[in-house]
Amino acid sequence: MTASADWAPLEAELQHWAEAGRAARLWLRDDDAVAVTPALQRLAAMTRNAAVPTMLAVIPAGAEPTLADFVARQPLWRVAVHGFAHKNYAPQGEKKAELGAHRPLDQVLADIARGLDWLDGLFAAKLAPMLVPPWNRIDDAVVKALPRLGIEALSVFGPEPGGLVPVPQRLNTHVDIIDWRGNRGGHNHDLLIVRLAQSLAQARAAGGRSVGILSHHLVHDATAWGFLDALISFMGPRSDIGWWPPDRALPAMPDRLG
Repeated sequence: MTASADWAPLEAELQHWAEAGRAARLWLRDDDAVAVTPALQRLAAMTRNAAVPTMLAVIPAGAEPTLADFVARQPLWRVAVHGFAHKNYAPQGEKKAELGAHRPLDQVLADIARGLDWLDGLFAAKLAPMLVPPWNRIDDAVVKALPRLGIEALSVFGPEPGGLVPVPQRLNTHVDIIDWRGNRGGHNHDLLIVRLAQSLAQARAAGGRSVGILSHHLVHDATAWGFLDALISFMGPRSDIGWWPPDRALPAMPDRLG
């Protein structure tokens, strides 16, 4: 654990959970997997040794068959479909999006269906009926059509807003460990601890839902790896906070075409 990190904000928030007679729950989503890399192997060792359930968001167009063999050996991992090619279709000046309103709806849905078919063939029962939109952006019309493809859950980044377009489940992430607007490495640990405490406070006010941690193994620097390691170490001996397996809420991928 990083000795200099200030865990007091998280300790204080967990005390509120304890006073309410509840334990806080975190879950881990890691994005942009396509191949077995040293970084992915490091993530696997870290999560396996600490028994951390992990949802791996895989980009179908680049997914290699060897990745399926590797994931099959990770008992607490499941796979979500991460768009199709992680390709931006938004015009210059707009925020990047693959599943936005920049193409006809049937083209967007066809891409998602192609991605699901490919990952279903690779990962079989490891594939969860969850869509993770690239750049965490998706048009409402696409969301409304997801049940037609067998998608039962949607995961983006940020708080769950009111008035959501209905989908069976929303399993968002809330704390991104990467500083995309700064050094594109890991955020300062104290900042992440404060953000985690704030997200848990919001979750507590919303009835105790889980809080998602978002990582991107391919861009982790020492600071990012250090935070994951520190958080796992912090949580290890505690009973007031634990890792929640999202697969408890998600069945195997249904037969979409049968």
